Parts: sequence; C-alpha cells; structure tokens
Amino acid sequence: MIDFKSLNLHASILEALEKKGYTSPTPIQAQAIPHLLENKDLLGIAQTGTGKTAAFSLPIINRLGSNKIKVKPARMRTLILTPTRELASQIDENIKSYSKGLKLSSTVIFGGVSPRPQIMAMSKGVDILVATPGRLLDLMGDGHILFEQLEVFVLDEADRMLDMGFIRDIKKVIAKLPKVRQTLLFSATMPNDIADLANSLLKEPVRVEVTPESTTVEKIDQKLCLVDRTNKPLLLKSILQDKTIQSVLVFTRTKHGANRVVKHLEDAGIGAAAIHGNKSQGARERALDLFKRGKIRALVATDIAARGIDISNITHVVNYDLPNDPKSYVHRIGRTARAGREGVAISFCDETELKLLKDIEKTIKMKIDVDTTQPYHGAEPHLAKKQPLRNPNEAKGNKPKHNQNRRRKPLNKKASGAAPRKSN
Repeated sequence: MIDFKSLNLHASILEALEKKGYTSPTPIQAQAIPHLLENKDLLGIAQTGTGKTAAFSLPIINRLGSNKIKVKPARMRTLILTPTRELASQIDENIKSYSKGLKLSSTVIFGGVSPRPQIMAMSKGVDILVATPGRLLDLMGDGHILFEQLEVFVLDEADRMLDMGFIRDIKKVIAKLPKVRQTLLFSATMPNDIADLANSLLKEPVRVEVTPESTTVEKIDQKLCLVDRTNKPLLLKSILQDKTIQSVLVFTRTKHGANRVVKHLEDAGIGAAAIHGNKSQGARERALDLFKRGKIRALVATDIAARGIDISNITHVVNYDLPNDPKSYVHRIGRTARAGREGVAISFCDETELKLLKDIEKTIKMKIDVDTTQPYHGAEPHLAKKQPLRNPNEAKGNKPKHNQNRRRKPLNKKASGAAPRKSN
C-alpha cells in the first residue's frame, strides 16, 4: 500500500499529515500528486469526499515551500477558485493546517461579508488565495488583486460553477491570468461546456478519474420512504427519535423549505439549524460550527449552500425533498460515508416526486429499496391523511382507471380551431 512518505513531499507536510492521522493517500491523491509535483497540468474527475482538496493543495504547498519568494502587494502565487463560501473557507483551513511548518501565507475571499479585511490581507500579498468568483472580480476591478506573480491556477468544482452561472465570471478571471502557469481543473462530471473549458485551459494535461460519473458511494446504505407530503415533518421527527443518529444532514429544495424544517425540528425539541443563500455568512458559519461540535444534531441545507460542506462524521443524509437534478442526489448522499466510514441515506418521496425518483434510479443504475420499517406508509391511520403511495419498485399491478397525464380535449371546439360538431 502506498503511503504519503513515498510521494516525496516536504518533511513538514508529512508531519502535518501525521498529526491529522493521515498515513495513506486516497486514490486521487496517489494518482494526482506525483504528476502535480512535476508541474504538469491536470484534469481531475472526482466527486466531493474523495480527498481532492489535499490532492491539489499538498503539491502546491510543496512547490511554494521549496522555492520561497517575496510576494508583492495585491499579488498571489496560487489562485484557487471555488463556487461557494463554505468550500472556500474549508480549503483555506486545510491549506493553513498543511502549510504551517513552511510558514506560507494564505487568505480567503468571498462575498456576504465586509471586503475591508480581505483588501487588507491582499495589500500584503499572499502565497495562496482561495476565492469565489463574484467577490474576486469586484476586488480585481478595484485594483486590489493583480496576477503578475501567479504560478498555479486551480478551478475546483467546475461543474457546480456551471450550474451556478459562474462560467462567464470565470472566463473574465482567466483572461487576466499569465499565459505561463500550471493549471488544475477538477469536476465531478464532465458536461460539454466543462470539457470545452478544460480544452481551452489545460496544456497536455494528465487525466485522473477516480469515480465514474454519477456512481453512488458503495458504503452508503440507501433507503426510500414513500410518504404523503403533509407527513414529511412527522416522518423526519420520527426518524430523529433514534438517539443513535447523532449527525444528520437534511436537504430541502428551497430556502424557505429549509427554514420550515428547522422550525418543525425545534418545536419537537431537536437541535437544528439551516444554511442557505439568504443566511448571512456569520449565521452560516455559526450553524456549521454548532453542527461540527455536536451542539445540534441536524443541519438543514439547500444544494448550493451544502456544496462546500466537508464534515467527516456525518452519519445520515436525509433527502427531505428529492433533487430536480438526479446527479445532485449523488453529491448529496456523498456527504456521508467519508474517510472509510459507513453511512445511511434516507430519501423521502411523495406522489409529485415519483418522476424524480425514476430519474435518480436510472442515473445510479439501481433501485432504492423501500424502508418498510417507517410508519408513514398508510399503516398508521392517525398519521397518514391519504392512501399510501404505490411502491414503484414492485411489479405494476392495478392501473388507475384514468390516465392523469392524458391530454384532455378542449371543451370549446370553436375556440380550439376545430370545426364545430353537428348535433344529431
């Protein structure tokens, strides 16, 4: 088995890894680090939770620490571009941890907070800058960020950047970067727009792919709960009555939905907090901190807000609402079963979400087993207001008498453009 010592990293980096208890690299780290130490461009196809942050940050730290130079004001030697504030903060935390012995400087820039401390940090120059596109462009426009000393550019979560509409901003940033540089691009999936961007960015890149597109993490126990929409709060509270569930990440489709779930849980005496785009950065950081320290059991999030969450001890993921994009299902449940642990993913599905469920199962190429141990399938008449949903995994039985999706004939034939029917 390969260990970090065999990857020719600086002794202080190995010491930092040892303090964290890391001895063996993940597959993407083992494959990517040797190429990056040779200053090659890299295309990494890997989902969150595979260890890709260390895969690119360790060789960058090794490079900068082995060849220290004075960084001028407003400049940086490495730029790491990420889609969300949470992910930017976590990357910066990891870099500070790994580079402590080499005394490299790093800072993070994102929106939602005052730009003044970020401007002050950049006025001194930094070795590594981690940023989100919007605030980076703002500071670039005001002359607070310059790229003359840039050596390495990392574009992380490229597919999520595309989903969030950041591609135009990214291209504006890239246009200002030096032509001679090492470039790394990471993406969980490779849609055409990202493939085109990679071709324009990378020069003779090494391709590292450790997780096939939309493949579900094998160690995750996936369960499905068929439930009436009005019973979802009751079902979630019932699941969380199990005191062994210490850390659960709950996904909702909307920001308001996240707030409602938190209120339901708090009313039941279950500690919970929400993170989404309407929350201030301070509120999001406080919620994450409470969740990490076990002060609350449930963190309720939307897809975009949760993108940067990398917490190793999440035991359960609950899809309170199924995602519209089936690939998001893979990203969501990948928040559990990290660092070799096992995890459980529970998905709620009401009548309006059966099509979404079908798309998810087609994407992951498997059926998700219905959890019959939960009470909200119509077995509890005082809790189920409607008839239970038909199990979509069973063979088709009684078909409905009317096809709900069949197009109805217009009542007014004349208005529809059809010739009026003669009466007999």
